[in-house]
Amino acid sequence: MTTLSLRAVRRFHLPLKLTVAVSVVAWLIAWFLEAPLSDWLTFSVFGLERGSHFGDAIAFFLLDVPKVLLLLLGIITVVTLIRGFFPPEKVRAALAGRGNVAGSVAAASFGIVTPFCSCSAVPLFIGFVEAGIPLGVTFAFLISSPMVNEVALVLLWGLFGPGIALVYMAAGLTVAMIGGLVIGRLRMERYVEDYVWALQGKGPAMVEVKLTWEDRIHDAWAYTKDLVKRILPYLMIGIGIGALIHGYAPTDLVAAIGGRSNPFAVPMVVLIALPLYSNAAGTIPIVQALLGKGMPMGTTLAFMMAITAISLPEFIILRRVIKWPLIAVFATVVTIGVLFVGYLFNFLIA
Repeated sequence: MTTLSLRAVRRFHLPLKLTVAVSVVAWLIAWFLEAPLSDWLTFSVFGLERGSHFGDAIAFFLLDVPKVLLLLLGIITVVTLIRGFFPPEKVRAALAGRGNVAGSVAAASFGIVTPFCSCSAVPLFIGFVEAGIPLGVTFAFLISSPMVNEVALVLLWGLFGPGIALVYMAAGLTVAMIGGLVIGRLRMERYVEDYVWALQGKGPAMVEVKLTWEDRIHDAWAYTKDLVKRILPYLMIGIGIGALIHGYAPTDLVAAIGGRSNPFAVPMVVLIALPLYSNAAGTIPIVQALLGKGMPMGTTLAFMMAITAISLPEFIILRRVIKWPLIAVFATVVTIGVLFVGYLFNFLIA
């Protein structure tokens, strides 16, 4: 390459580098200013009483909205850049040919960096079957991906610190791996619809696409904007509910339902979560408020996992490719895993 062409390349990449640098600086400034600004707005501009139910609820809402949005816009862009090196085609290729044990561990781990929503469950399931991936390994991925996704990890890390985020990740991975192993051992292939098995080996060949860093940054930013747009309603509802809990829910009531003194707290919150549906991002502000009211970590994790992983809409969608007995086993295994995680972490984290 000539000196002239090298200079042209540098000039071409300069605006992108400058944009990235300015964006990082702006993000950092906003991150450090949002807490004092929200406090100033609530108690100085709006004149609300500090310590009142309404004042505390509004302060929670105005603090969490910019904080959550900044976490999503900033860190999810970075995580998406990393995830770009693990497209679904490569994940399927990496999992194909592995045994049930090694495959379940790998599939649960891949689920963290390749999240999906309920509407993606069917194409992902079919794609895994096409690649010849065992049923147990497939379900390890299906459990891990919605339960332990990058949005929840980033928000938990930013709001509560790395300890709780890593606890959440370890718990979700454990449930996913055990769930995949159990379903694999039960040999329930007969409960997959026949037309799905007929597709095995007929999937399109993987085509490797070389992307430049400029392409990856643009794709990551486009994905982040689309993600924020899609989950914003869940976030606003979740933050609103969290604000109401923070400002108005009596601590005694939360303790009576989900406190350590209630031995049935974990199954109760799981039952409450079953008819609900939200992605992980929408549950984080509620989790924040419940923890602030004194609900134990294990009970709170069980509530969060039940909402994201034991989803009635997802079961209805999966019925297009698997039969009800397999769906029932899937739901039972995950429910038992969530209950176990709840009681375990209540015991470990006093």
